[in-house]
Amino acid sequence: MEKQSHQFSRRRLLRGLGVSIALPWMESLPVWGDTPAAAAKSSEAPVRLAVLFSGNGFHSKEWWAKGEGKQMELGQVLAPLNDFREKMLFIRGLFNAEALKGNIHSSQTGNLLSGAPLASGGEIRSGTSIDQLLAKKYGASTKVPSQVLACEKSNPSVHKNYSMLYSSHISWSSPTTPTPLELYPALAFDRLFKDEASKADQSVLDAVLADAGRLRRDISTNDQRKLDEYLDSVRDVEQRIANAGKKGELQGWRPTLDKPNMARPADGIPQDIGEHMRLMADIVVLGFQTDTTRISTLKLNNDHSSLRFPNLGVDYMIHHLLSHSDTADWLKVNQFFLQQLAYIARKLDAIQEGPRTLLDNSMLLYCSSMLTGNHEARQLPVVLLGGAGGRIKGGRVLDYREKPDRQMCRLYLSLMDKMNVRLPQFGDATKPLDEV
Repeated sequence: MEKQSHQFSRRRLLRGLGVSIALPWMESLPVWGDTPAAAAKSSEAPVRLAVLFSGNGFHSKEWWAKGEGKQMELGQVLAPLNDFREKMLFIRGLFNAEALKGNIHSSQTGNLLSGAPLASGGEIRSGTSIDQLLAKKYGASTKVPSQVLACEKSNPSVHKNYSMLYSSHISWSSPTTPTPLELYPALAFDRLFKDEASKADQSVLDAVLADAGRLRRDISTNDQRKLDEYLDSVRDVEQRIANAGKKGELQGWRPTLDKPNMARPADGIPQDIGEHMRLMADIVVLGFQTDTTRISTLKLNNDHSSLRFPNLGVDYMIHHLLSHSDTADWLKVNQFFLQQLAYIARKLDAIQEGPRTLLDNSMLLYCSSMLTGNHEARQLPVVLLGGAGGRIKGGRVLDYREKPDRQMCRLYLSLMDKMNVRLPQFGDATKPLDEV
């Protein structure tokens, strides 16, 4: 009897005791098809969206771009993105009208991804953010509907009559519920790969090696190489998470002791901010690569942030205070944040999914709630990387400063449209940006 060929659904997983790992795109397997009939479309990877945020804006003279394609010129803040100019939209002039009412950090951040009016005076009310709306409509077919990652903890205090929960959260599950932040790389990793969020004793990779060996026999040589590279990347992140607590650099608020008077918990937040951000960036990539999630937000820091940057030699002043200057150190910190976006883009662009790369099948939106540290929010800083599965043409500067209807929410309607989620209205916008 002829050996029956294997049919795999999009949810084909490597499995072990208490562990499951979704597979990346492979030419041998209809990874993205839910049924055998869908196998013909298996090469069409889904569109992913990641939103990266950093607070307090950027250097006032170095956030700019001009020109097109390879000839596009970038200000110094954007220098880390030079390799991605042909896959980038630099967008100027969009704004959020509701954010102008308070003119402080909280009132400019809490509705950044929704455009909703914000309540003040002790009440908490914003609007459901674009990532969570997409998680409900688009992310239901994945193990994790959305990742909500952060590198600085939430601030529960009040500033000028507005809750600073607004300046600590860009993702909102409902108008009254900021989506819980995951600050711990180990737990974010567990949520992607383990059947329960609690950390198991066994390595994720070790748990699935037997199943991976069986799969290896049924796939092409190219896919065997892809599988090896993928498993190596999972192992690398596991090992870096295990080592993340061993460095002693501290950022943010300084304790009264010169050094901690207790042992640091092994599964805590990495105290090296550079390593923390890179681990979270790697988890964004792994989530997309395995189709475990298609929606991610990564809040690199809060608006009104207290982070310090000893990894850059800039540990004498917190981020918020530094933002009120245009010093060389402020530029250095700005570039450090953009390096995280470039890092994600480079990793995604190295992963092939049929005729496109994972970056070509994604949208990476980078923004802040103000253009500069002096609360300039009449135009917001926006960069978009990726091709949305061939739906976005990069290498362009889009300038809306002198145009009507320049609501930030028009951009969100455009992004949702690329993911086949179409709404008559979102926030204060009723039509998408045609140019996007």
